[in-house]
Amino acid sequence: MVRASTSLSSAPTAAPKRWKSSRSAPPEGAAFVLGEDVPPEVASTIADLPIEPARVKWFDKGKGFGFANVFGRAEDVFVHIEVLRQSGFADLQPGEAVGMRIVDGKRGRMAAQVVSWEAALRKPA
Repeated sequence: MVRASTSLSSAPTAAPKRWKSSRSAPPEGAAFVLGEDVPPEVASTIADLPIEPARVKWFDKGKGFGFANVFGRAEDVFVHIEVLRQSGFADLQPGEAVGMRIVDGKRGRMAAQVVSWEAALRKPA
């Protein structure tokens, strides 16, 4: 059996896509979890943020992002796949109820942590 050898480092990389609307693409620079969109003083206090109840609008694992809404608020919350991975999730389903710690970035609200609805309802011991 002959196997072709390929190197990932020699593969061309595509330029990141830009937003066409707030509901169809991630914020510019969102490839880095929180990254420069969130000031360092906010990023260091994520664990102190309240867990807000939210419902997933849509999430596309292939694109690596999606959006959710916090109950009672109209604006979308951007959810990046790396935040999901760091929170222990692999995917989200439309309509799924979750808890989120949310930060205000330069380009809008974004999830800094996602927890299951059951975990969000648990009271600390």
